[in-house]
Amino acid sequence: MKKQSFLLLVFFSCLSLFSQEQHRPKVGLVLSGGGAKGFAHIGVLKVLEEAGLKIDYIGGTSMGSVVGGLYASGYTATQIDSIFGSTNFDELINDFIPRSSKNFYEKKNDELYALVLPFNKFKIGIPEALSKGMYNFNLLSRLTRHVRHLRDFNQLPTPFLCIASDIETGKQVILDKGNLAQAMIASSAFPSLFSPVEIDGALLVDGGVTNNYPIDEIRKLGADIIIGVDVQDDLRDRNSLKDATKILVQITNLHSIEKMKRNVLKTDIYIKPNIKDFGVVSFDKGREIILKGEEATFAVYEKIKELVDESNFYRKPKLVLPTDSLQIVDINSSELDNYTKDYVIGKLRFKSGAKISYKQLEAGMNNINATGNFRTINYTFDSNNEGDDLNLILKENKTKSYLKFGLHYDGLFKSAVLVNLTRKKTLFKNDVASLDIALGDNFRYNFGYYIENGYNLSFGFKSFFNQFNKNITGAISNADLENLGINAINVDFSDMTNQVYFQSLFVQKFLIGGGLEYKLLKIKSETLANSNPTIDKSDYLSVFGYLNYDSFDNKSFPRKGWYFSGDIQSFLVSSDYTKTFNPYSIAKTDFGFAATILKNTTIKIQTEAGFAFGDDSVNFFNFVLGGYGYNQINNFRHFYGYDFLSIAANSYVKSTATIDYEFVKKNHFNISANFANLGDRMFENINWVALPNYSGYAVGYGLETIIGPIEIKHTWSPETKMGHTWFSVGFSF
Repeated sequence: MKKQSFLLLVFFSCLSLFSQEQHRPKVGLVLSGGGAKGFAHIGVLKVLEEAGLKIDYIGGTSMGSVVGGLYASGYTATQIDSIFGSTNFDELINDFIPRSSKNFYEKKNDELYALVLPFNKFKIGIPEALSKGMYNFNLLSRLTRHVRHLRDFNQLPTPFLCIASDIETGKQVILDKGNLAQAMIASSAFPSLFSPVEIDGALLVDGGVTNNYPIDEIRKLGADIIIGVDVQDDLRDRNSLKDATKILVQITNLHSIEKMKRNVLKTDIYIKPNIKDFGVVSFDKGREIILKGEEATFAVYEKIKELVDESNFYRKPKLVLPTDSLQIVDINSSELDNYTKDYVIGKLRFKSGAKISYKQLEAGMNNINATGNFRTINYTFDSNNEGDDLNLILKENKTKSYLKFGLHYDGLFKSAVLVNLTRKKTLFKNDVASLDIALGDNFRYNFGYYIENGYNLSFGFKSFFNQFNKNITGAISNADLENLGINAINVDFSDMTNQVYFQSLFVQKFLIGGGLEYKLLKIKSETLANSNPTIDKSDYLSVFGYLNYDSFDNKSFPRKGWYFSGDIQSFLVSSDYTKTFNPYSIAKTDFGFAATILKNTTIKIQTEAGFAFGDDSVNFFNFVLGGYGYNQINNFRHFYGYDFLSIAANSYVKSTATIDYEFVKKNHFNISANFANLGDRMFENINWVALPNYSGYAVGYGLETIIGPIEIKHTWSPETKMGHTWFSVGFSF
């Protein structure tokens, strides 16, 4: 009997609570768009949680959709605050791709050109947007992994919808089904800043264009009371429209401002944070904007408390995220015209059956994004009994040709303007052809054709030509300078090289390859006009192999990472102009690492060595040290304290240490020291481990710019008692 009475008591208590819940007015929350001003939504949510108010429905647009979608998926306001506080919005807006996600070709591509423009039918275009939004999509996909299988937003912990705009019809699109991360991305795809997002055949952009305050849509879900948060800019006068961002926002608001005014009148509790002093890109002011949201909500706190049943105070539980590991059962990819599935899988660097983390997933997506071959990259997960099926939705970039431009100056090759034409899918799937022309003091070219096959063997062809005029040491030439009474001669140097090669990934990290090389070397000097001005005019045929790795986060000013390069080249035959050639080989290696030792202070250590073996080496293929800032061709190497191409031998070992301090963003002060031993057949005894014969030091300033690093270095050596000041401008080529 007691047991029955207890069950009846529990039943009627639950019935009473259910009745109270049924009669409690349903509260809908509407969050407008406004870029960085949307941080204010976080402050609003914090106060609503503090008041004990449960939100029953959420609707948002643009930034309101991002904050609202995360809240609807289960995050608390404090958790969302932490997420936004740890997000790098500079990287988000610029769609940052880590350097480690780029293959060796893509690293070179990004570290040569200052400007890249689409080129089609002899017409130069402009990019459709600053960013594809891949960084943002990866971030939101990881944050919403706990609801990755859910396709109906009404089944979220809090029912949710967001608004996007169909760019073709000009109509609003309600997003309440599908992939949550993709919906939030589409709703916040601000025109010209982010690329449009394709969902179910519709091309969607920022919902603020058509409906920045979806109050009617939330009422239709069943909301009795609407709390609305308005962070939209009012229309500005001409004196305030002083940059492109403000003008674009004004254009967007022209269409939605009147609708916003009408919708505000339908709002039961209207919250308008005082954020007029902040802009849509004021992401660095997030903390201040959140406080403004809190202040505006406390102004209507009494109205909010009227909606709270004190006997049923709501405390939103903190979301506990599942592990970020994924068991990938199968990988499905949309059919592609110009690229194979092997190519895509090779970029992901994991296969079906692999257990991966979201970090590995993001790295794979960044690898695909880094190719520039796809205008749209989306992915979803379907639940599988054994794990997840990964579905890749890739849309190929319709632009296959590009014009690229760069600038450079250094003390060896002098000034040059770089013009590049790149063509993808020239002959076969997965291929890319590229032609660089350097116009300036020394004409140069670089042509490459490459077919990338993922984990399978990839093939390529290179042809490049370099030339310069410079005073060089007698150790490089065959001339007897001592009898001429001079220490150096002025030479015209030219090198035309053609290579065919194959390469592949080794243990998914190292690039391993080899090939065949034909080289035509021409060196002459007017200094020797009274004798024979031609020093060399020979063809050389060789085979080569290499193993490379590079994880530096920045080529010029790395803060972390390491790299390794090792190769061997055997010269087999030559036309032998000098009548001194015999087959021989050269082996060399280069290793370096960088690490941040203090805030904004980085140390970089580099060690390299090389030697010739077999018969006598060719002087101009020896290791030639001196100078800084130029593109290191053949075996020419930088060395502080000595002039360009001033010391040489067929064996060497060299170490360099640099401490770099970034005292203002993108501004660097650095000090360096390098030491070397050089000698012919130096490694045949233990002399190479002796104290270094050559040393040099440098102090410098570097500035990261859109055209590449601009550097000035003053160097000196205690051996020569001389100093040199070198300038280098732009990416090296």
